[in-house]
Amino acid sequence: MIGRFQPWHNGHMALLQAALAQAREVIVVLGSAHQARNPKNPFTWQERAAMVQSALAPAERVRVHCIPVRDHYDEERWVAAVRQGVQALVPAGAAVALVGHFKDHSSSYLQRFPGWTLLSLPRLGAFDGTPLRESYWNFDDAPRSEVLAALAPQVPAPVLDFLQSWMDTPDYDAMREEAAMLRSYHASWASAPYPPVLVTVDAVMLCNGHLLLIERGHAPGKGLWALPGGFVEPRDTLWQACLRELEEETACAVDAAMLAAALQGVRVFDHPDRSLRGRAITHVHVFDLGNRAQLPAVQGGDDAALARWVPLAQVPALETRFFEDHFHVVQSCLEGFCAIRLPV
Repeated sequence: MIGRFQPWHNGHMALLQAALAQAREVIVVLGSAHQARNPKNPFTWQERAAMVQSALAPAERVRVHCIPVRDHYDEERWVAAVRQGVQALVPAGAAVALVGHFKDHSSSYLQRFPGWTLLSLPRLGAFDGTPLRESYWNFDDAPRSEVLAALAPQVPAPVLDFLQSWMDTPDYDAMREEAAMLRSYHASWASAPYPPVLVTVDAVMLCNGHLLLIERGHAPGKGLWALPGGFVEPRDTLWQACLRELEEETACAVDAAMLAAALQGVRVFDHPDRSLRGRAITHVHVFDLGNRAQLPAVQGGDDAALARWVPLAQVPALETRFFEDHFHVVQSCLEGFCAIRLPV
């Protein structure tokens, strides 16, 4: 059973019960794991695993196993990761069935696992995570009792208890604020004939075995690590936009000629779900300044609270603090241009 389960609701519970009725054991694959919290994915995989287990009877808990899987933003890589995680728990020779409901285009992954029996079930109740989260973020500032009363019929009682307790945490306040910001952001183009496609640039800058990162100073992703970059302005070329963003956000002490000489290539990242702000296509410029006597001076500015050279060996430990898909962007660019594979 594969999903994000943000949060675990009664529709998920019905699917799990159907799976338990047909199999000795069930593996719940928790997607969008190992990433920073955001309004679409506010709960860690550990919190979601606890939600699943809390909703089960003791005899059922020993039959249900939860495993985390990253998004990867690469379907082939993601499918391989799911298969690897599942096969590690399946006894040799055992048959595997994939249980799911074809809700919309987001359910197409159910067809990506040839060799597994597909148990496509009808919609089990009128439950949907998106409006559930909208209610939880309480944009209307309703009394908390009203918010919880609206959620009560949609989630198992232990999950409701968790959601109530989580409302007292700083993480809830931060996600609620960010959700409101994104809602306003999307409303600003509501009258356009169609949603805009956002064009951005980012820079993967390497020097002396270090990666140049910024800490975001504003929502969305305030306080998260990111690549220096931003939106392409009306009169910018992609190259001009990249140079401008590097200067504004890092004040990196390397001139344009040196950057041109250090450019290894440009890679486009265009996964439709890579940004909650909208359809964002970024052009990532990869630079390798080589080995120098010292790292170029940097200083955070504009949208960046700070800029910092981070040793590559420390980057994997920061995965859950990266903005949007930037960790996967770094991973892909290092592998593609520098033959460096980050251990994760």
